[in-house]
Amino acid sequence: MDFYERWILPPLVDLVMRRKDLTKYRRAAVAKAQGRVLEIGVGSGLNFALYGKQVELVYGIDPSERLLSIARRRAAASGIPVELLLGSATAIPLADNAVDTVVMTWTLCSIPNPLAALREIRRVLKPNGNLCFVEHGFRPTPASNAGSVSSLRPGVASRAAVIWTAR
Repeated sequence: MDFYERWILPPLVDLVMRRKDLTKYRRAAVAKAQGRVLEIGVGSGLNFALYGKQVELVYGIDPSERLLSIARRRAAASGIPVELLLGSATAIPLADNAVDTVVMTWTLCSIPNPLAALREIRRVLKPNGNLCFVEHGFRPTPASNAGSVSSLRPGVASRAAVIWTAR
């Protein structure tokens, strides 16, 4: 990891994602979270304050150690149990059917292999669990991948919270 990725990018991501106009979208995505929650791309932990009493534990995964250190402070202040994991959405270090809800806010577009991440989400999500996400778009992919990715996203609109139930 180079200097930019370790020291410059994480505070910039935190600053940009703290925009007040994004809070209503975060709140909508987090509102349906319940039970054991996996938050993919937890970043600096901005969603922690939005989780309700129906959430018993949040696993937060992110590839940035620096963002996880910021998230650690926000987790302590949130009053909800949080376990932070350094890692990727394409290799989630949890057992099959381990969580009731997966939350992602503006994350899928930054994952190099979104289809692999969706497969991992499906693996860790309990039957009838929920995937709650806000997304503004997908990372540009070759045309051959675009169909398979778009077929897995259920009518997501720009900046809309979508609840997807696993079957």
